[in-house]
Amino acid sequence: MTDQVQFCATGRRKTSVARVILRPGEGKVVVNGQPFDHYFPSEALRLEVQQPLVETENSGKFDILINACGGGIHGQVGAARLGIARALVVFNPELRPRLRQAGFLTRDPRAKERKKYGQKGARKRFQYSKR
Repeated sequence: MTDQVQFCATGRRKTSVARVILRPGEGKVVVNGQPFDHYFPSEALRLEVQQPLVETENSGKFDILINACGGGIHGQVGAARLGIARALVVFNPELRPRLRQAGFLTRDPRAKERKKYGQKGARKRFQYSKR
């Protein structure tokens, strides 16, 4: 078996985690063992995942394996995008400034705020009754 070069990285968003493997190839994308367009049904989601590749003009040069878990579909898209961007930096560190400028290397810190005790939710309170 030949030694195949691959570039690995991890991306996170909300509660989703995506492990990404880039291999030189013809642009095939597989997510959790399913075809790309089957796993992400919306065209907008597919475009968002491929943004780092388009920005660095590497579209169609890599086969991408994504193992996404946790969260919802939008969180997994954000995690996959960050993972692909980080894997591209492993592949070629000179791409870092361009990806940083486009905002693909910044981990989005927003997550769901925890529910507080004595309240209905994170911010919502029970109705105040004067009498």
